[in-house]
Amino acid sequence: MGVGVTLDGEALEQLRKRAKAGGADKYHAANAAKGKLFARERVAYLVDEGSFVEDGLYANAMAEGLPADGVVTGTATIDGRPVCLMANDSTVKAGSWGARTVEKIIRIIERAYSTGVPMVYLVDSAGARITDQVDLFPGRRGAGKIFWNQVRASGSIPQVCALFGPSAAGGAYIPAFCDVVAMVEGNASMYLGSDRMVEMVTGEKTTLEAMGGAKVHCAESGVGHFLCKTEAEALDVVRRYLSYLPTNWTQAPPAAEATPAPEKADLAALVPASERQAFDMRRYVKGLLDEGSFFEIQALWAKELTIGFGRLNGEVVGVVGNNSMFKGGVLFVDSADKATRFVQLCDAFNVPLLFLSDVPGFMVGSAVEKQGIIRHGAKMITAISEATVPKICVVVRKAYGAGLYAMAGPGFEPDATIALPTAKIAVMGAEAAVNAVYANKIAAIEDEAERAAFVAAKREEYERDIDIVRLASELVVDAIVEPHELRAELVRRFAAAHGKERHFAKRRHGVTPV
Repeated sequence: MGVGVTLDGEALEQLRKRAKAGGADKYHAANAAKGKLFARERVAYLVDEGSFVEDGLYANAMAEGLPADGVVTGTATIDGRPVCLMANDSTVKAGSWGARTVEKIIRIIERAYSTGVPMVYLVDSAGARITDQVDLFPGRRGAGKIFWNQVRASGSIPQVCALFGPSAAGGAYIPAFCDVVAMVEGNASMYLGSDRMVEMVTGEKTTLEAMGGAKVHCAESGVGHFLCKTEAEALDVVRRYLSYLPTNWTQAPPAAEATPAPEKADLAALVPASERQAFDMRRYVKGLLDEGSFFEIQALWAKELTIGFGRLNGEVVGVVGNNSMFKGGVLFVDSADKATRFVQLCDAFNVPLLFLSDVPGFMVGSAVEKQGIIRHGAKMITAISEATVPKICVVVRKAYGAGLYAMAGPGFEPDATIALPTAKIAVMGAEAAVNAVYANKIAAIEDEAERAAFVAAKREEYERDIDIVRLASELVVDAIVEPHELRAELVRRFAAAHGKERHFAKRRHGVTPV
């Protein structure tokens, strides 16, 4: 189309069709063979019918083979609530970025931030077009501006990513700066360098799947949050995630119709009498919250800690619970990081926090010390301290050592510390404490029966010292509640804490122990 030529209706319609059609048919067919939807089909599945308004459809329209410059951007509604979104079109040069691609992504994030609505990223991109690097990479409106805008928007608006294919090189940071990432198993991957580049630089022979596939990131690295079998499942995760969050940081999370807890839930029966016997905190959470409302996040990573959103009497809460089914519920480096990020997410978006404690403490030993367990634990405790949303600590079974601090114990300004009759709060468990104090004396007792009797007596003495009624009498805990009363108690206490003053400290920001 020449310069100055008048564009009639028919020509405009043809231009529009070409822009919306994406790449060549063979690329559509190749994607379909992998179970992948076309970018515009993904958008249509996710958003309310007829709500999408596209921005930049004619980007790079003068070039051959670059419809919309390989990315779909615009505004829409999801369940009647406004969002901004971008979707890479992998039928156009594998969804790679050109200068107009980058500009479109920057513009839509800026719009989301300025209008205060969630930003959705539907990612499927091979990264930057090396041939266009001068135009897209180094400048003030280059690719770096995407990440700058994501960081600025973090905690101001929800940002959620569904990853359907690769997210390569610098582009891998788009998912990394989102609140959560849903990854489609078998197709989604994140990596800074391709397998060929890795072999050239380091000599390591690997594959994209082994190095940065969905299972790796959802179960090992923690960069992924949801491992999904299909694209439809990933898009459903996006929709459900947004249903628990406000449109932006100035608003309250959306309430829903209250539903009761499951009728068959017997919270008392779920907790074994012996603290040595594990139980699944996920079952406990589901029995406590409104039926069907628990939305677990990062279920496959650092499983000794369970996190997720749920509802109590229709109101959104964020749950952090120790799960003794995995590593005894001990806090490790990864679980500390997992808690830190989730607590910060909830605090940013006004989601009250419920801590369900059954924690022996942080892991000890040379391996975790070398990994920086003190630094990572300090990060978690920093997040707990700085969180100003309503927060309630429930000691379900035990809260030992710094684990009490990490689970929002009394010193961390919870709105309440509630104990169940099974609760124990102490520097350490009775067995460890007796051994620590009386190890030499125990070793000196030669008679086996006498030694056992001595240990039993000292354990009983220790248990009396940390008796939960004593702790309640000294106002360490605010209430002792029977399991069947806990849900109603939490509903009342969270309601009472609504609207609390949320100032934390006189400063610009703290120095996080990262």
